[in-house]
Amino acid sequence: MTTATTLARIPRPVLVLPASLAALALLASGAACSGDAGGDGGGRLRTAGAGGIAGPAEPVATADSADADAVDTQDLPDALTGQSLDWSACHVLDSRQGDDETSPEPLPDDGDDNDGSANGDGNGNGSADRDDGGTPWECARLTVPLDYADPRGDTIEIALIRAPARERGEERVGSLLFNFGGPGGSGVAALPAFAGDYEELHEHYDLVSFDPRGVGASQGVVCLDDRELDAYFAADPVPATSAERAKLTDRLQGFADACSDRAGALLPHLTTANTARDMDLLRHVLGDDELHYFGVSYGTQLGGVYAHLFPQRVGRAVLDAVVDPTLTPEESARGQAAGFQQALAAYVEACAADDDTGDGNAGGGAGCPLGDTEKQANQRLNDLLDDLREDPMPTRDPDGRRLTRSLAVSGIAQALYSQDFWSFLTQGLDDALPAEGQDPDGTVLLALGDALNGRNPDGTYTTLQSSLTAISCADSRQRYDVADVRAALDSFRAASPVFGESLAWGMLNCAYWPVRGTDRQPPVAADGAPPILLVGTTGDPATPYAGTRRMREALGDDVGVVLTYEGEGHGAYTGGNACVRDTIDAYLVDGHVPRDGKVCDD
Repeated sequence: MTTATTLARIPRPVLVLPASLAALALLASGAACSGDAGGDGGGRLRTAGAGGIAGPAEPVATADSADADAVDTQDLPDALTGQSLDWSACHVLDSRQGDDETSPEPLPDDGDDNDGSANGDGNGNGSADRDDGGTPWECARLTVPLDYADPRGDTIEIALIRAPARERGEERVGSLLFNFGGPGGSGVAALPAFAGDYEELHEHYDLVSFDPRGVGASQGVVCLDDRELDAYFAADPVPATSAERAKLTDRLQGFADACSDRAGALLPHLTTANTARDMDLLRHVLGDDELHYFGVSYGTQLGGVYAHLFPQRVGRAVLDAVVDPTLTPEESARGQAAGFQQALAAYVEACAADDDTGDGNAGGGAGCPLGDTEKQANQRLNDLLDDLREDPMPTRDPDGRRLTRSLAVSGIAQALYSQDFWSFLTQGLDDALPAEGQDPDGTVLLALGDALNGRNPDGTYTTLQSSLTAISCADSRQRYDVADVRAALDSFRAASPVFGESLAWGMLNCAYWPVRGTDRQPPVAADGAPPILLVGTTGDPATPYAGTRRMREALGDDVGVVLTYEGEGHGAYTGGNACVRDTIDAYLVDGHVPRDGKVCDD
């Protein structure tokens, strides 16, 4: 596992072929928007007038604070608040967003009253021409200030995507803005990949998403080239000797230096608070009085920060797979270690049950590769990881890469995000732990690890992990050193014998970052906001359920309303539970706020 920060839930796979796994992960599918056909879509820094920002920032800069002296949306220059979005057909993905080589398929219409000729005004009050093929995806770019304390200075462009609502007039509620997590996930890539799960919402909302600042086609952070990233992610993150610790810190220092050299002027401004301000400017430009919002995983933190900054502009908001806003990075990482260990135990139990019945979603039935108990699973996995540390496993990767300990841990963690990927985990472990006389094969686990790291099947990388580091380090002022990690190792091992050490050493990710964070955690107190629906899953590995209750407390009295899903997986709405889906739909479509504490079971 390369970070201790949560990622969005990955979509359900539809093919069993190992080569398809990375392409089916959340951030390796979808379609992209660019400013024009053939453009780079990069959202370059620019200034009103001539010129731009010269050179990287100083070696140590300070990130913009959530409560900094920022200019409110209504007081921004007319050139920003009065801009009109030029919605047009979407183009194929930029490799920084994902790997799909086609534009997104139109969302199918379902026999409604659409006459096939609705026209749009470019600001959410209509759509591009439709035909019998359904609702086409539209893309545009929003210009935002680089620094909200200096709104007449440099600007960047934010890549957008939308599918206009099927219903018009009174049946249309407005725009529903999505963030699927990360931080670092491309919403332009993710929304088309998930859109089939939001058919009911599409009846009444324009479905809208975006690449947040520093992500994908919105000035996405690129620190290393693709081959350098291959080496970076393959390197062992768990040092056993002083020499190995020196190699680890040198590697992290080199990564931070490369980010400073290539994106230094941008890094201080890649905070969650600034992304929330971008969202409010987008709300205004779309013509909505309130922001209707659906945030998943890190998107829940982003939604909480938006509510803190703009409580009177919150519309209907759903936060699914809720990040705990009270924890330090160390506490969050340790909680995530325990969460993944819990998910591993659930997988082993399901696999053993499948072995007994020959049916189930863990792919058992011919003998579970990790045994029948969590203790057996821990031992077999740690034996495998120790072997990979000394002798990386051959794969069928076209670039000749081998499965290392680091990539295997990433692959196992990726599969534990969703029950729908458990069968792939079984397949990957069967290949890596074959019967006597058969050669081990790390191809499936490598493909899963690539998906977590944002590696496309063609060997290019999205900005997922670089953006994740940049945003996380700008948001938090906490910096850990080797002594801090060594002091915490026993508690991490107790939380998870399999994932604990990797997540503990991940605490160093911001140690050498060239930007000082300014907040302990981004604030989310939102006194005066309307009810916000918080959806927590009891078996969530990445955002443990306790965070849902703590977010409710942090938002303030009478703001958070908790919906509990007693099940497995990271994110409840797309998990297939009818109770969860119907409750959220009723809230978003009809404004029906459920009883605080409502429970849906698996």
